[in-house]
This record gives sequence, C-alpha cells and structure tokens, in this order.
Amino acid sequence: MNQDAPRTLEPRDAGQRIAGKLANPTQPMTVADVSVACGLPLRDAEAGLLWLTSEYRGHLRVTEDGDLLRVFPNGFTKPWETRDAIDRVLGRVGAALLGAGRLVVRAWILVAIIAYAAIFVGVLLALTFARSGNDRDRSPGLGLLDVVVRVLGDALFWTLHPWSPLYIEGPSATPMRGWRDRREQSDDGPPFYEKVNRFVFGPAQPPPDPAAVRARILAEIRAQEGRIGLSDVMRVTGMPRDQADPLMARLMLDHDGEVLVSDEGGISYRFQALRRSALDVSSGRRPRAAWETPAALAPLTGNDSGANVMIVLLNAFNLLAGTWFWAQGLTLTNVMAMFHKPRPLVLPDHGTAVALGLVPMLFSLALFALPMIRAALRGLRQGAVDRENARLAVLREVLARTPRKQPVTDAALRRAYREASGIEPSSAEITRRVVELGGDVDVGPEGQVRYRFAELEAEAEALEAERAQASDAEARIGKIVFASDA
Repeated sequence: MNQDAPRTLEPRDAGQRIAGKLANPTQPMTVADVSVACGLPLRDAEAGLLWLTSEYRGHLRVTEDGDLLRVFPNGFTKPWETRDAIDRVLGRVGAALLGAGRLVVRAWILVAIIAYAAIFVGVLLALTFARSGNDRDRSPGLGLLDVVVRVLGDALFWTLHPWSPLYIEGPSATPMRGWRDRREQSDDGPPFYEKVNRFVFGPAQPPPDPAAVRARILAEIRAQEGRIGLSDVMRVTGMPRDQADPLMARLMLDHDGEVLVSDEGGISYRFQALRRSALDVSSGRRPRAAWETPAALAPLTGNDSGANVMIVLLNAFNLLAGTWFWAQGLTLTNVMAMFHKPRPLVLPDHGTAVALGLVPMLFSLALFALPMIRAALRGLRQGAVDRENARLAVLREVLARTPRKQPVTDAALRRAYREASGIEPSSAEITRRVVELGGDVDVGPEGQVRYRFAELEAEAEALEAERAQASDAEARIGKIVFASDA
C-alpha cells in the first residue's frame, strides 16, 4: 500500500514536537538522535533543533570526530524570562512615569514657567506702582522685592538682549546678526518646551533598533563571502557569546543558512543564498566593529548654555517670587485686597498662599532638583559605560589574536581594559570576561598567565578554508532574458 510522503513541518511545529518528546534536553544530542526519538525526518529534526536553539538559547558542541551536538543547558525552559519580565515591567513603569513627568513638565512650562512669570511680573509691578506714592505703606518685604525684581530684570536684559555685549550667542556676533541667527536657530532647533524637558529629564535616547543589528550581521555575511562565525557576529554587534549563538540559529532559519564543522572541530555558518545580488558588492566593506563606536554617556541636558541660562533664570524668578508670596501670606484674596482703597495696613490671615506661593515654589524646586539628582547619578552611569567599553576592548584583544593562534596574555587584557575604562580590573573581572568567550588558562614558559581560546581558533581556521573555497559565481546572477518594462 502506498503511503504519502511525510509533510515537511514548519520549524516551530517541529521544535514543539521535539520539546514534547525529549525527556532530557540537557544531554547533548545529534540530529539523528532527535530524528529517531521523535520519529521525524532528518530535515524536520534539524529545522526543529534550530528553532529550539533560538528559542531556548541552546548551544552547539563538536566532538573530536567532527560530530555536531546540540545541548540545551536550561532544558526547554526560559529561566531568564522572569528577569526579563521584571526588567520589562520596570522599564514600562519607568517609561510611563517618565512620560507622565514629561507631560507635567510640558504643562508646567506653559502654565508655570511662562504664565507664572508673567503673572508675578504683572502683580509685582502693579504693587510697586500702587505703593510708589505712599512711602508709609511700603513694607520692608516690598522694598526687598523691588531690589530682587530690578536685579532679575537687569540680568535678563544684559544676558538675553541681542544688543548686549554679554549676549548669550557670543561677543563675536553683531547685534542684528545675532538676533537673526537666534531666530533662525529657533526655527530649526527644538521648541522651548523640549529644551526644558531636556533640562529636567535629559535628552531623549532613541530605543535600540533590532533590525539595524540584523542588517549589520547580514552586511558582514556578504562582506565575508557568505561565511561567518560567532566571532564575526560578536565583532559587529558586541554581543556576548551566549547571545550570539541563539541569534545565529534564528538567522539560519530566516536566511537559509547551514552550519559547517571542519575536521579540527571549527564551527562556521554558510549563507550562500545571501551572496546573490544584482548590485556590485564585490568591493563591499565590512561593517565597523562594535568597539569602533564605543558607548558614551549622554549629555546632562543636550542644550546650549544660553538655553540653560534662560531656563535657570526663569525658574529662579518663579521660585523667589513664589517663596516671597508664600512668606507674605499673599493669597489671591489678599492680593486683590491690596489694590482696593483704602488699602489695609495689615493683611488678614486667609490661610496659606497656595496658588501664587506654595505651588510655584514647590514645582520650581522640583525642576531644579531633578537635574541635580541626574547629575549626582552620572557617576554610576559613567561606570556602567566604562565597563561596557572595557568588555568590548577585551573582545577586540581576543579576536585580534585568535586567528593567528596567539595566546592572549593576562597583561594584554588588563591593559586593554584599563585603556578603555580608566579602571584597573580585578582578577575576577578578567576571569569572567575570559570565561564568557570560552577561554582557558594557559601558563607560559616563563610562568606568565595567558589564555587560549581553542574554539575561536578552530573557528578562524575553518572560516579561512571555507572562504578560500567560496566561488565568485555564487554572487553573480544570470543574464536578463525578460523584463516587463522592455
């Protein structure tokens, strides 16, 4: 009796069937082992294992006879999901709070900084003129207020006025030209409320683009004759080895790749289909290495000094004015009473001055406190940036030596770490970086500590042989025999 040929499964379906059949996925297994245990064709077993490797962060192992094994240290579970879920929740909560904070700040810019400044100036000037003809009605508080208003007014005029020699655009700009340049910059630059957002929360950072990371890897594949290894992925992305390995499994699924094992046990990946191109890619350059664009700490505000000075002056004015209104008990009722005749010599107690005192005072304090807190935390953030750059420097040192099978000395790694971060690494830190890259300790003839990376060395040798055998015909397409636009 004829039986239909078994239907080819989707990688996800094959992987889920394998996950339901295997009792001990932490034990290394061949594709043949999975095929027999699950009753799947070899092609489905291989595709399913690729999907599982990508999904559950599996790893490849090679025996001395060149057999390729799959192993899943965490089984078909995802213990990292709890940590990632917590990070995502905290990230979303932080983003929500940050978004709400930005919304409050934008509203505060329009209502508080601008509107309150205008209200305070109007009220203070009106009070000053109302009392100017009657010296006996002047209180010491209003006399001090006159001085504050005049000092702030002079500071704003001589700092921001385009004809001032202290104009914020610089002494080299002429008055009229400085005014035009300032208007042109305001048209092209961010609006004022965005500058205040930057002042308070710092410049917004664009989220990482996963598609850009994949594009860099695909460009590396083309530049390397369609043959790459984990070292190439780590080079262009800066990913740790345990992240690059599952990513390669996903790329093989999506781009018809295949894994190759050399006689020496070196693992490489071939993506022959990605080489075919109608463009001239023969002179394509490799993407820049991750350490060529080191991480950098974002600026504190991202604004120019003139914008920061303006924000500080406006906020300081609101803070001083709000504090004075609060200290004098100038509620809205009392402010209105001061314009009536006869004016009361002693203002009645109508409670705390909230609208014109407490609210602008507290918000202005918050607008000063938040950038100060961010400035205080910059040391911690700078430390994280330095450690990431140091990790990339260690990776650069290792990948530069392993293709030539040169041992990597402990002194070389320490020097690379120190030059990238300015920090003297501990022995535990160097050991952790070496273990991440699959290195082993090797004592030199003079007793110096050095490291060997056997897997990376075998990979480099396998890639060299594969690329030497790569044919240029793989990248060429045939002659066009039909065109719909002809």
